[in-house]
Amino acid sequence: MGTALYWHDDCLGHVTPDGHPERVARLEHIRAALADMTGLDRREAPLGGDELILRGHPQSYLDKIDSSEPESGFVTLDSDTHMSNGSVAAARRAVGGAIAAVDAVMAGEVTNAFVATRPPGHHAERSTHMGFCLFGNVALAAKHAMEVHGLTRVAVVDFDVHHGNGTQDLLWDEARALFFSSHQMPLWPGTGAPKEKGAHGQIVNLPLAPTTGGAEMRAVYDEHVFPRIDAYAPELLLISAGFDAHRADPLANLNWEVEDFVWLTENLCDLAEKHCGRRVVSALEGGYDVEALAASVAAHVTVLKEKGA
Repeated sequence: MGTALYWHDDCLGHVTPDGHPERVARLEHIRAALADMTGLDRREAPLGGDELILRGHPQSYLDKIDSSEPESGFVTLDSDTHMSNGSVAAARRAVGGAIAAVDAVMAGEVTNAFVATRPPGHHAERSTHMGFCLFGNVALAAKHAMEVHGLTRVAVVDFDVHHGNGTQDLLWDEARALFFSSHQMPLWPGTGAPKEKGAHGQIVNLPLAPTTGGAEMRAVYDEHVFPRIDAYAPELLLISAGFDAHRADPLANLNWEVEDFVWLTENLCDLAEKHCGRRVVSALEGGYDVEALAASVAAHVTVLKEKGA
C-alpha cells in the first residue's frame, strides 16, 4: 500500500527569531532531502480543527494560542517558544497532518506515514506551551485513534533527545496508550525519571547518560522497549521522531549516528508488522543540525518506504 508523506507550505510560515534552533531551514532541508525520493504518496496536511485539539487541550488554552498570533514580528510565549503571523496555521497543520495520517493507515489507504510538519509537539502540555511546541501533535493523534477508530492498544515511541513531557502529560491518565520516551538526562526539561509511570503504569521513561552512543541505546531498546511492545501487541504504532540524539546536534550530547535511527525504525516497523498490520505513523519532532537532520529523516523515511511496500 505504500508510505504517505504529509507536509504543507503553511509550516514554512511559522517563523522564529534569528538564531533560534527551531527554524524554517529545518523543514527546507528535509524537503530537499526527500524531493527526489520516489514511491511516496505525497499529501497536504489538513488544518486540525478545534474538535481535534480539544481532545487534549482545554478551550482556554486553545483560545490563548489562537489570540496570541501577532500581525507582524514575533510574540514570545516563553523563553523558548515564539509565534509569528502564520504560526497558528502551521501548528494546526501539524495536528491535522498527524491525525490525517492515522486515518489513512487505519483506512488501509497506505501502510505507514511520515508527517514532516512544524512546530513540533511533544513538549506541549495540556495547558502549557513550551520547548518550541504549541499543540501535542502525536498525543492528539493517539487520542484520535482511540476515540474515533476505537483502538484500545496504541503504542507511542519517542526517541527525541529531550523527554516527551507533553505527550506524557496528555497521556498520563490514558489506559489505552503505552508511551515510551528515551532521552538524555540530565537535560532540559528535567522530567522523565523512571519513577514517572503514569496513572496505569503505562509510561516508560528511559533516561540515557550524556555521550551515550548507538550501542548503549540499542541495548536499552532491546531490553526495555521491544519486549514490552511485543507483549502489548499494539493495534497502531506512533513515533515521535526527533533526530537530535545525533552526535552533530547542538542542543544535546548523545552520540547516535544515522545508522542508529535506521536500526530503530526497522525494529519498530517489524513489531508493527507482527502486531498491527504494519500500521505506523511517524511525526517530526526535534533535530537542529540541519544536515544531520536531513540525512536522518531521509534514512528514516527510506525504511518506512521499504517496510510499507
